[in-house]
Amino acid sequence: MKAQRKDMCTQLLERYNAEGEAFLQRIVTGDESWVHHYDPECKAQSMEYRHKTSPSPRKFKVVASARKVLFTVFWDMEGVVHMEFLEQGQTVNSERYISTLRALKLRLRRIRRDKDSILQHDNARPHTSRQTQDALRQLELTTLPHPAYSPDLAPSDYHLFPQLKKYLKGHHYDNDEEVIADVRRWCRGQPSEFFADGVSQLVKRWRRCVDRDGDYIEK
Repeated sequence: MKAQRKDMCTQLLERYNAEGEAFLQRIVTGDESWVHHYDPECKAQSMEYRHKTSPSPRKFKVVASARKVLFTVFWDMEGVVHMEFLEQGQTVNSERYISTLRALKLRLRRIRRDKDSILQHDNARPHTSRQTQDALRQLELTTLPHPAYSPDLAPSDYHLFPQLKKYLKGHHYDNDEEVIADVRRWCRGQPSEFFADGVSQLVKRWRRCVDRDGDYIEK
């Protein structure tokens, strides 16, 4: 797997060196993540709201709520292109993902003039199935090579989701609609620089992956 990671990152760097920033500007990256009705603050966050003279709180374990929704997002250097949410108990299979890709294609035509975008997504089974590959060809969506088991090379995993979940920690939501509304609000409230930074980090990460012979990148 390390050899595959190094080879793919080498190819991507060669393409970046040939095409420059225009290459990054074409990338539309997509991924899924669960968001909970309640996710407790981490210790560091809790300390931010406690005065230095306050007594230490009693220790007890707080876990994330069982209720959650699956958040799917596609974004590029300009901002969010498409968002979807699935209720708990539903799953993303090939049929569902193809429906999502069709909606994404319509959004790209509408808000990005379909600027010859390149889709980056991971190698989850619904993304790589024969049905999905056929749909990608029909939709004329080209994909970026992405090594298996590499969240460190996926902008949503190393950039968007961590920042979103940092914001959500400590918030209580009574139902799916409240969670969804706040996630949408947060995403739409991020400046374009936030999204541009997330995609731009790919170049540094590709280089580090090559320099480390395919080793995983912690930060």
